[in-house]
Amino acid sequence: MRAVHSILGVLLLTCMFHVVDAEAASINIVALGASGTAGRGNGRHSGGVSPEQAFPAQLESMLRARGYDAQVTNAGVAGDTTDGMLARLDSSVPVGTKLVILQPGSNDGKHGASAGASVNVPQIIQKLKARGIKVIIANMRSAAADIGPDGQHLTAHGQTVVAERLLPQVMGAIGRR
Repeated sequence: MRAVHSILGVLLLTCMFHVVDAEAASINIVALGASGTAGRGNGRHSGGVSPEQAFPAQLESMLRARGYDAQVTNAGVAGDTTDGMLARLDSSVPVGTKLVILQPGSNDGKHGASAGASVNVPQIIQKLKARGIKVIIANMRSAAADIGPDGQHLTAHGQTVVAERLLPQVMGAIGRR
């Protein structure tokens, strides 16, 4: 009987450690988008900011400053279309992701995306939700006054504005620390 109690005690402690590990695990967030997410453009419109100044990095810093153990992965690709985002969805959004911040961008019309945002964005959202991942759409227009000299990409301040406006939505979506 004593051996059974010892085994049960060990099992109980093991389960408790796993629960603590699960609660202590970092919150994985992916920012999926085009150059507005990446922070920089390419080609004719190569303006923008460094990855450290792009909204995903700034949002991660803001979350950490508020006590969240969050990792915001920047899965922005300059020039990408919603066709490209849909095609790379599984590789860009790994298992364990809790939230995706989706920034569809404006490249579909420029690069001749086959389906376009009106078809692809709902498909992207549906696929993510089927995996139990919450989705927030990033509104890059909220910082339209902060367009850089290339006439297309946000300045560091504009990226900060986007991060600040996303912060309460993200905190609401991921819940308490």
